[in-house]
Amino acid sequence: MSSTQSYGPDTLQALRTSVVGRGRELELITAALMGRRHLVLEGPPGTGKSTLLRAVADASNQPFDFVEGNAELTPARLVGHFDPAQVLESGYSEQVWVDGPLARALREGGLLYLEEINRIPEETLNVLVTVMSEGDLTVPRLGRIDAHPEFRLVAAMNPFDAVGTARISGAIYDRICRVSMEYQSATDELDIAARHVAELDAGFASKIVDLVRATRTHRDVRVGSSVRGAIDTLILCRDLASLRSMPSDSRAVALDAAITALSGRIQVHDSATLSPEQIITELYDAIVDAPDEADGDGDNGDTPGADPGKARASQPATTPTTNGS
Repeated sequence: MSSTQSYGPDTLQALRTSVVGRGRELELITAALMGRRHLVLEGPPGTGKSTLLRAVADASNQPFDFVEGNAELTPARLVGHFDPAQVLESGYSEQVWVDGPLARALREGGLLYLEEINRIPEETLNVLVTVMSEGDLTVPRLGRIDAHPEFRLVAAMNPFDAVGTARISGAIYDRICRVSMEYQSATDELDIAARHVAELDAGFASKIVDLVRATRTHRDVRVGSSVRGAIDTLILCRDLASLRSMPSDSRAVALDAAITALSGRIQVHDSATLSPEQIITELYDAIVDAPDEADGDGDNGDTPGADPGKARASQPATTPTTNGS
């Protein structure tokens, strides 16, 4: 099919100014939506799937319907239903039908975003097969709802081995394009964190981002933290420092902030010998509290044995950029 007017180079340019990094993914998503394809974005939590899709909807000025995927999402909740009280009064008719998010997106040419599609019951997912392949939906007692040319379905899913997920059927995969989204680079994650807490020192913020990234590869950790953990750690550092009247990058502040922000986000292996708090402390000591290279030379002006975080606290914060690519 030919391209539509909702997506194109202008859309891509608008996305590049509002989304940090993700240059390749933005191009793939824009191209697929230009070609009237449906999409699934697959990646671990915190990789920006929802943020990216909301930005796509804003950039295209397309109506946006968000549906949270879970075991309670029945076909009726997704498609729509007849109002029971009005059915008793006047019978089944189009006037007593209430559109669900799928029917509404079909009629209006909206972008239907299904979050965590692999948590949705199979009977509900089966409703989407005909919609994606034939471009219409037939509802008993109501009739056929034809898809507006601008209708798009975009889904997000966590990796299959995440708790509560199930495999997506081949019938769905055969009708949808897949874009894999992994964690972004350290530079991009630092840029994302800086957008939320720009007033903190850049060197300290970089170490916190490195700490969070290290949780993803620690020997005892099954699932590490996303960049949300870095954002929360930095916010807690800032506010806890004001309460304790101490530097935000001092150990007494930053380690407590890191444990509070990250201990619930990481999932350890059953065979792990360390608790989440011990893991975070170990990583903090190795990454955040590790002496700077210049400390051993005495060229940075620190006195011997001084807390390296206090020297960094006087450095200016960076100004977040508009594009991390």
